[in-house]
Amino acid sequence: MPIIEDLKEYAERATGLRRPGKKGAPDLVRERKPATVRFKDDGLVPNHPRWPLIIYRKAIDLAGKHDPAAVMEDLFEANGWGGSWRDGIYDYVHYHSRIHEVLGIARGKGRVRFGGNKGRTYTLKAGDVAVLPAGTGHQCLSADDDFLVVGAYPATGTYDECTAVEDRPRALKTIPKVAVPRKDPVYGAAGPLAKLWKKPK
Repeated sequence: MPIIEDLKEYAERATGLRRPGKKGAPDLVRERKPATVRFKDDGLVPNHPRWPLIIYRKAIDLAGKHDPAAVMEDLFEANGWGGSWRDGIYDYVHYHSRIHEVLGIARGKGRVRFGGNKGRTYTLKAGDVAVLPAGTGHQCLSADDDFLVVGAYPATGTYDECTAVEDRPRALKTIPKVAVPRKDPVYGAAGPLAKLWKKPK
């Protein structure tokens, strides 16, 4: 599936077809109250020491003429979250220690556990968006055959993938240093993220 989606994305970006564009994508956003949860360090996955996972349910209207994946890409990019990809979510526990991540569900549904082996499992469906602060463990437990996720990252930070106990010492130092993003990936500068992820005083 990733190769097909890569080809679709390339064609859509080259032609502009089935894309709302950065100006049009925010018009497809629905006002939603964020669901939040904080996870403790479980001994393998540090999670974030201060900031919660944020989940927006059915936050994006995907029922129109546009490709759902393109809608999410354009929306995230409009809010300063780039480096997007189309795929699923890895079926093993992992986290990023030097960057935050947004996961938008473009198609299908999947059961995703956040916070590591002692975390919580959520069923994510098309239109849902999860915003993960650095350090948040995530793993796909099961998914529909057509489950498609669009991931993206804020402008500040460096992508890494941590899976082992050996990653912890460095991760514990880098996670708290990852900067607050300038904008919420869904709701922009006025979105809930700024209040939920506050800089330490």
